[in-house]
Amino acid sequence: MVSANDVAAYILRSAGPMSAMKMQKLAYYAQAWHLVWESAPLFDDRIEAWANGPVILNLYRQHRGRFHLDAWTTGDADKLSPEEQETVDLVIGSYGRFSAQQLSELTHREEPWISARHGLGPSVRSNHEIEPQAMQDYYSAVAANAEAQNV
Repeated sequence: MVSANDVAAYILRSAGPMSAMKMQKLAYYAQAWHLVWESAPLFDDRIEAWANGPVILNLYRQHRGRFHLDAWTTGDADKLSPEEQETVDLVIGSYGRFSAQQLSELTHREEPWISARHGLGPSVRSNHEIEPQAMQDYYSAVAANAEAQNV
């Protein structure tokens, strides 16, 4: 299994420079959709339900204080398997056109972030974990609804 550092390195190599917040959200969605498509986590790093949306704590500790990221030197993008690369590429293709703020707002409307915060207001600080099972359940339902509408 790869680490969130490896995924961050792959995202930045593939999509180019971006804000730390956008990279965080893309890594979150990569984890979510990998859980759906492969029935397994992409990485084991903890994801927390912060006020600005999901945050991978390990990544935050490294980019804290830096707004703009050009590369991620603590990860190895080449560690991702072809299937893992495909997941991240599809996420970048689907979500990469959105700004960091738009991605944050999107996560605020989705059940994994909402339920992990246990009723806290949207701007209240939290370090509650977004459980991988909650992500898999929610995004599997999203995928099933999308598939049903395309039939």
